[in-house]
Amino acid sequence: MTAESTSTTGTDTGPSGGYAAARLRLLGEPLADHQTRPGPPRRAQLAQLTDTWLTGLLGHRPHTPRVALVAVGGYGRGELSPRSDLDLLLLHDGTGTAAEIAALADRVWYPVWDLGISLDHSVRTLAEAHETAADDLKVHLGLLDARHIAGDAALTTELRTALLAQWRAQAPARLPALHELGRERARRHGELPFLLEPDLKEARGGLRDATALRAVAASWIADAPRAGLEAARATLLDIRDALHLTTGRATDRLALEDQDQVAKALGLLDADALLRRVYEAARTISYASDVTWREVGRVLRSRAARPRLRQLLGGRGARRVHPAETRTPLAEGVVEADGEVVLARSARPDRDPVLPLRAAAAAAQAGLPLAMPAVHALAAAAAPLPVPWPAEAREEFITLLGAGPDTVPVWEALEAGGVIDTLLPDWERVRCRPQRNPVHRWTVDRHLVETAVRASALTRRVQRPDLLLIAALLHDIGKGWPGDHSVAGETIARDMAARIGFGPADAEVLGTVVRHHLLLVETATRRDLDDPATIAHVAGLVGTTGTLELLQALTEADALATGPAAWSTWRASLVDDLAARVAAALGADAASADAAGDSDGSAPARSVPHRATVAAERLAVEAFRTQAPVLALHAARPEPAAPPPGDRKRTRSAAPGDDAAAAPEPVGVELVIALPDQPGVLPAVSGVLALHRLTVRSAELSTVDPAGQGEVLLLQWRVAAAYGSLPQAERLRADLVRVLDGSLDISRRLAEREAAYRRPRRRLPQAPPPRVTLAPLGSALATVIEVRAQDAPGLLHRIGRALEGAGVRVRSAHVSTLGANAVDAFYVTGPQGGPLPAERAAALARDLEQALAPDPDPDPAEPAG
Repeated sequence: MTAESTSTTGTDTGPSGGYAAARLRLLGEPLADHQTRPGPPRRAQLAQLTDTWLTGLLGHRPHTPRVALVAVGGYGRGELSPRSDLDLLLLHDGTGTAAEIAALADRVWYPVWDLGISLDHSVRTLAEAHETAADDLKVHLGLLDARHIAGDAALTTELRTALLAQWRAQAPARLPALHELGRERARRHGELPFLLEPDLKEARGGLRDATALRAVAASWIADAPRAGLEAARATLLDIRDALHLTTGRATDRLALEDQDQVAKALGLLDADALLRRVYEAARTISYASDVTWREVGRVLRSRAARPRLRQLLGGRGARRVHPAETRTPLAEGVVEADGEVVLARSARPDRDPVLPLRAAAAAAQAGLPLAMPAVHALAAAAAPLPVPWPAEAREEFITLLGAGPDTVPVWEALEAGGVIDTLLPDWERVRCRPQRNPVHRWTVDRHLVETAVRASALTRRVQRPDLLLIAALLHDIGKGWPGDHSVAGETIARDMAARIGFGPADAEVLGTVVRHHLLLVETATRRDLDDPATIAHVAGLVGTTGTLELLQALTEADALATGPAAWSTWRASLVDDLAARVAAALGADAASADAAGDSDGSAPARSVPHRATVAAERLAVEAFRTQAPVLALHAARPEPAAPPPGDRKRTRSAAPGDDAAAAPEPVGVELVIALPDQPGVLPAVSGVLALHRLTVRSAELSTVDPAGQGEVLLLQWRVAAAYGSLPQAERLRADLVRVLDGSLDISRRLAEREAAYRRPRRRLPQAPPPRVTLAPLGSALATVIEVRAQDAPGLLHRIGRALEGAGVRVRSAHVSTLGANAVDAFYVTGPQGGPLPAERAAALARDLEQALAPDPDPDPAEPAG
């Protein structure tokens, strides 16, 4: 230590003593003084105070050697927290001797150490700084925030200019490494928006990620979305300031035992309010990071493709479309462009209130991100949805929830844009709400979304996958209110179900499922399942087998979304045992009711011949007269939905409280087709609809005898255009005639169109495999084949071809689409009529399930619909 440096420490009158006293006053004054509350003004004031002190320590130096004291990192940004390190670089031109430079360093370093302040220091020439930055990415990042403190300002300017130029020149190579650093931090420290004891700096969504976004912006490759980003970063810095002051330690970890003190220091109600503020800020930074790194990847891929494109084109010929310029339609008003989902140029959010949900559903189903400009446009200009929602909005919402893991990033994008709060006002109470039970790994809102993700894999188990997905999203919605969250959640679920557009009976089912979503697991693990009273109690609360299967699937999804400790083989076996016993009890009750009310042995309701409307009967008469297909397209009329396939004692007029409730309005338009009975009608009609990109929302196939002289097939469909306008009825009829007479190979045409629209391979959401079963006691007149599968273009065509190929006759069909799930029932007979033999029926179900199994490496040509 030099004599001069010793004289500046240890007293209240020297430079160090004056700085120490001023620092203590700045940090130690009562927090009630708004000027000393944690925040940007105090951090800047502390940095300025430190600058002045360090300038005095360095002193006035002669021109040779040239030296500059430079702040880097957080100190370079002027963001000096109470216990932050001082990141300093002593920069020199290399003309001084080693002893001279060491003496200068001692003048600064030792007083800092003597005051007990952590110091991260280095001494380098300009050339050494460049070499170190080139070798060490973290050093280069710190130097990007270099700020002059004292000495030769020109030297600092030269350093900054050269390092920025170096960073921009090397950005294509260095940004992927920077991205990997962030991913590695996330693996080690977790995700800040969901941690009970988060690291404010290192976790994903923390201060390190915010700094990385500054570096990306400095590269000129991409820029982070600005909305809320600076405020989020300032929030985390404010919380770290309070953490430093209350603990007296240089820590970035917000430990449980410190949270109440930090909350009090910030004037917040409690530790939960503190964590919610942390989570909200971290989500903003995380989303900005996702958007930014996606843009970086897009720009770098585009740059890499340009030389190859120029080489291919050779600078000659007409302009060709760059791959990044292609826009593939996904849904009405929604297209894919360069790996993102964006709005079509013709989209009118101000006139299309369903567009936000349609875009989100298309993005999730395609496994693509929803572009930030699209989210902003939807949030700013989209017309509000009427309440209750129209049927299309409800269907798109269910499709979004049923997309599996790809639902999460799309949901996050909607939340970042404020769209979710607009759609579901009650969501605000659970957003970013912490769960202090260590079993839970997510906040309440993210847990609800994760439960829907888990439930999407279980949709083949239930008759109403739409109700399962909504129940999964709402089962803990009551945690935003005081009291028992199941009781509060029941009321909220009923209200939200009505808002979304479900009828009273469905709302009743959802309320029951939310109220009792813990019933099965608590009963299975705490009660004697051999006690008949236990089974009777659960059966009384559940009421129907449909509600029971919803509860069983929700129980598993809820546990899997909670965390690895919440579900086990043992718990699953107990819940399965309980559900089987309750189902048997409910089945026995139903059998007793049947014996009392149906002693005449009449067939189930769904085997009753379909009653055609007057308009449909007119078409049937015309088809019989001309012996040719006739059809009509017109607006669909509201009518109750069909009951679940194969569910006995359910009629098309569902009673209140029945879980087979009707939707209040249909989706799409009604297409009625009548034609003489002949083989191959179902695959022919469904193939023509698929060729014209018409999505089948529901369908009924039946036979009528309008003139008492012969049967006519009557198909009543509800269809919607995947995108664009509906085709003319005459075009549909012409193609149908050509398919039936063999002049149009519909299967080949569908394959050709798929090949023409084939897009580059990418990972798609993993839908649960199809499930084909035989409905027990489904009909006395036919074998009932139930199909539950992921809806897709041409699905009904494939089913029809498989049934025709098996040599069975489709006597009637009942097709429905619930979100992205097709739930269909086909009444089939042998060539001579009557149900199929048991062995043949089982083989048919197995063959059909195998025929519908997805390609292990799918490469779809168009979105599901």
